[in-house]
Amino acid sequence: MSTLQIRRMTLPDVQDIAVEWAAAEGWNPGLGDAASFYAADPDGFLAGWINDQPIACISAVRYAPNFGFIGFYIVRPGYRGQGHGLALWKAAMQHLEGRIIGLDGVVEQQDNYRRSGFALAYNNIRFEGTTPLPISAETGATVVPADQLPFESLLAYDRRYFPADRAAFLTAWLRQPESRALAMVAGEKIQGYGVIRPSREGYKIGPLFAETPVFAHQLLTGLVQSIAPQTRFYLDVPAVNPEALNLAHRYGMQPVFETARMYAGNAPRIDVNGIFGVTTFELG
Repeated sequence: MSTLQIRRMTLPDVQDIAVEWAAAEGWNPGLGDAASFYAADPDGFLAGWINDQPIACISAVRYAPNFGFIGFYIVRPGYRGQGHGLALWKAAMQHLEGRIIGLDGVVEQQDNYRRSGFALAYNNIRFEGTTPLPISAETGATVVPADQLPFESLLAYDRRYFPADRAAFLTAWLRQPESRALAMVAGEKIQGYGVIRPSREGYKIGPLFAETPVFAHQLLTGLVQSIAPQTRFYLDVPAVNPEALNLAHRYGMQPVFETARMYAGNAPRIDVNGIFGVTTFELG
């Protein structure tokens, strides 16, 4: 039996292996995601090869010395149940050794993740909607293109809702081709921001962070106004944020998929009540 070889993926590998396989699994990745993901940690994307053919992949992104995130855990059909996935998993966990580790896993796999030391924090629900949305009322805040704001200010705001500084990732994420990034400002203070980007099916919104549900709706409206009528869009909502669920339900969005947000180590302290849309299931 041929030996599994584990190697780091290059950027083309991330696109051709991880992202393409994720699409085949029905995860609906963004069209420009690969470059942003790779920028977060070029050493954090691993694949297993047998006879020079990739048969499994995983990402283990080191955001900071104290935090990392696992995603893209896929073993190709025909190679499952043979220990290849476990070998790759161990390599990913070693890459993130000493850190709190997060993941958004398939709900049915929670028991397997628990055996590796992960505990459930909450579930995330993917909602599907269709443009247009009702025009939002005036709130006293202004929606502006995110690139009009100092990047350092936006990064500091993002840090309230994410467990680590992710400057390299956000630099690429906010500039994805055909994407739109908006921020909400009141009194020269950031009140929220969001990004919409094209995906294999429709568009995905993430992140969507905001101080209040009203601000979240104003940002959501501004983002979806950039795409054509009768276009599908997706928003990944933490199930523990009732206002985020209300926002999705208010506009007739339907749940289509669910993940379990789990952590190995103490769950980081973030303002989940301001998370109306998760950035990405793959990288947190």
